[in-house]
This record gives sequence, structure tokens and C-alpha cells, in this order.
Amino acid sequence: MGVPGASERVTVIVADDHPVFREGMTRGLRLSGQVEVVAEAADGEAALEAIREHEPDVALIDYRIPKLDGIAVIHAVVRDRLPTRTLLLSATTDSAVVYKAIEEGACGYLAKDAKRSEIVDAVLKVARGKRVVGEELTDGLAGEIRLRAGRDAVVLSEREQQVLRGFAKGQSIPELASELFLGTSTVKTHAQRLYEKLGVSDRAAAVAEAMRHGLLE
Repeated sequence: MGVPGASERVTVIVADDHPVFREGMTRGLRLSGQVEVVAEAADGEAALEAIREHEPDVALIDYRIPKLDGIAVIHAVVRDRLPTRTLLLSATTDSAVVYKAIEEGACGYLAKDAKRSEIVDAVLKVARGKRVVGEELTDGLAGEIRLRAGRDAVVLSEREQQVLRGFAKGQSIPELASELFLGTSTVKTHAQRLYEKLGVSDRAAAVAEAMRHGLLE
């Protein structure tokens, strides 16, 4: 499946467990004249089956859908390397959920109260390889990204930094102990804490991981 051309209709499946909403969404997409809805699904398992059968350009999926939720469907699509691009449409606007959806491979996320024209526009953009996040969700998503970046940051104490720099210069623990006027056991304790923070088990790995995190110039 390639990227649809400007004159081609975008093929879509609509997955939502509320029949009235699902039918209304299907009707709205068809009325746009640019979208062909090839299947509907009332649960995540049926959605995934329809994606495998029809290989639509876009799957428009409700996050809170029975059996497999929207994120689980997205995970399966990415895992199985299916060509369909996924767009979540949900009443859930929690920034952690939006982040998780994008992290799992969703190409877009819209609030369920988005205007029909916005949804059609998002479907067309996603079909052409773009990523779309509802304007009202972008601030929360940016905040979630900053929060997670802070959690992932490695913060070393002054002693741990000294030990790390010594390791980078090829110094042994006894050599560092002598240079820092500390006991060997104390340096070993700082080294162990350094290893734990970096998720490694030896000096060489500590230096390599520290470089990856930008902790060594």
C-alpha cells in the first residue's frame, strides 16, 4: 500500500463500540467524497482482523474499545508490520495516554468531540504520511514529554562524576582512591551507585553509557 495520490480516495476502517457514533462517523467520512470506508468494527479484535483483511490506508480507532483497546491494536499493527496507519479518536484526553499512543506508533490522536471536518482532514493527512495531534492536546503532550525526559535524565553526585571522569581516563579504583583521598571501599560504593544509575555493571560500560547520555564531554 503506497501513499494515496491527491485524486485517490483514502480507504479507512472505523472502529468504535458505540453504533450510533460509528455509523455517524462512517457517514461523515463518506460524505466528504475523499474517503472510502471499507469496514466497520465494534471491538479491537474485529478492528485488527479488518485491518489484516482490507489493509486500509487508515484505521480510525476509539481508544476505549472492548477486547483490545486502541493502543493494543496499534501495538499489533506495528509489531506485525501492517501497512495501515492508525489514528486514535477518543474521549480520553489524558496526556499520558496520548503520549503512550504516539510512542506505540499511532500516527495521530484526536479528541472525540473534534469537528467532523477536523477528523476528515486528519484522516487525509495521516494517509499521506503526516502525524496529527489535536490542537487542544498538544500542550499536554509537550508537558508529558518534558516530564518523561526529566524522569529519564541521569543525575550524578559530585563524587560519582569524579569517579566517572577517572574511569574515562582509565584510572583504577585504587588510583582514584589515592587521588581523591578516599578509602578504596568508599570509591567502590560511589562506583556501584554510578553503575546502578547508568544500568551497567563495569567501568567500560559506564563510560560508554555516560557518553550516550552526554555526561562526558
